[in-house]
Amino acid sequence: MLAPGAGLLVILLLPHDNQRAVRWVALASAVFALALTLWLYVTYDQSAGGLQFAEHYPWVPSLGISYYVAVDGINLPMLLLTSIVYLTGVWTMWDLTVRVKEFFALMLLMVLGVYGVFISLDLFFLFVFYDVALFPMYPLIAIWGSTRKEYGALKLTLYLLAGSALILPGILYVYFESGQFTFNLVELAKAGLDPGVQKLGFFLFLFGFGVLAGLWPFHTWSPVGHVAAPTAVSMIHAGVLMKLGAYGVLRVGMFLCPEGLAEWAPLFALLATVGVVYGAFVGLAQTDLKYVIGYSSVSHMGLVSLGLATMTVGGITGAVFQMFAHGVMTALFFSSVGHIYDRTHTKLVPELGGMAKVMPVASFFFILAAMAGIGVPCLASFWAELLVFINAVRVYPVLGVLAVCGLVVSALFMLRVVQKTFYGPKNQRFADKPDMVPAMIVPRALLAGTILLFGLAPRLMMDLIGTGAAALVGGFK
Repeated sequence: MLAPGAGLLVILLLPHDNQRAVRWVALASAVFALALTLWLYVTYDQSAGGLQFAEHYPWVPSLGISYYVAVDGINLPMLLLTSIVYLTGVWTMWDLTVRVKEFFALMLLMVLGVYGVFISLDLFFLFVFYDVALFPMYPLIAIWGSTRKEYGALKLTLYLLAGSALILPGILYVYFESGQFTFNLVELAKAGLDPGVQKLGFFLFLFGFGVLAGLWPFHTWSPVGHVAAPTAVSMIHAGVLMKLGAYGVLRVGMFLCPEGLAEWAPLFALLATVGVVYGAFVGLAQTDLKYVIGYSSVSHMGLVSLGLATMTVGGITGAVFQMFAHGVMTALFFSSVGHIYDRTHTKLVPELGGMAKVMPVASFFFILAAMAGIGVPCLASFWAELLVFINAVRVYPVLGVLAVCGLVVSALFMLRVVQKTFYGPKNQRFADKPDMVPAMIVPRALLAGTILLFGLAPRLMMDLIGTGAAALVGGFK
């Protein structure tokens, strides 16, 4: 949190007309954040597992509020995801010229909130940071967005506020019913909530956080928001913010209310499977590239929810791995589409064609993301989806088979989009449009390299997540 926080303060002190300095401060803060995250990733002791690098300071002792942050095998991958998307998002928006200071200030504030949610183990701070992460989305879309941007920004905000309206009562409910009068997640879990309290508590957390996770049928804000947002905001929105919802279900709902999870797991799995199949079929009918990616995200986030609902080590490991892989993949998707849109001023598939001949580099990055999206082996998503499917078929045979069928449909619409957009006769209107310059290749190459690295060496991620998943599942028994 220090990196975006310090960057935000410096940007606020800079004059509006010094756009170059604003960009460099934002980039420096992103590089610093990624360096710190990589240090955490490398030095985390997987053999010991559990919570490490903890900081715990009383804040308001009379109310049981403390500043408690730490990392484990569950949130460390999410920190790495955030840092990668943060850096590439800042870099992708380097050419922004409209209200540059305000844009990067809001972007850094959003990332500050995201980091806070992922590392907080105090429910009070987790909820505060959750709202800090969501607040900047409205102005970022409404001011710098396109394609019904006011509608998209308002719909997103109303849906996510509705989710928060369930999360806060859930937090207060477990706070009072536990008898501990503490917001400390670890202490609340040790207290062992009454089964009846857990059932209602998990229900509130599931649907409160599930809105942001794109859980069907509360997903409709997501594709609209994706389409309306500017490129970097779409990258963070789909790549990171949706993961806050799934992470909240996992870290708060499942951790505090394991018996509530067991009660609601069949419904959770059913809604997740509907999301997988629904997102694939609706995506098949889309002609706007951003809508295609938006409904693909609904389908892939359904796989995350399905993995969590299995309540198995493998299923949860696959779900968290899918959160990471999907975040990087979606950031690469939107980054590639953003470049194409900036050059052609269209995102409509029928108006494009033969783009691989016009912009081969941008086309390569989009096609690589599409291959990751359909689960091609040796790419990161393959291993995540494989773990989810194996465990889903074991626990929910019918739903697991339906989810696999949804993946087949999603492969169909992704390949159709690739064929119509990047191959065939090229549109002569765009025949002379420039491809990516070397400086703009770097952030996309970082995302592509991440997809390949964790696809070729999945144990780099799976073993880490497994330490956290095993501890979590141990609490279910």
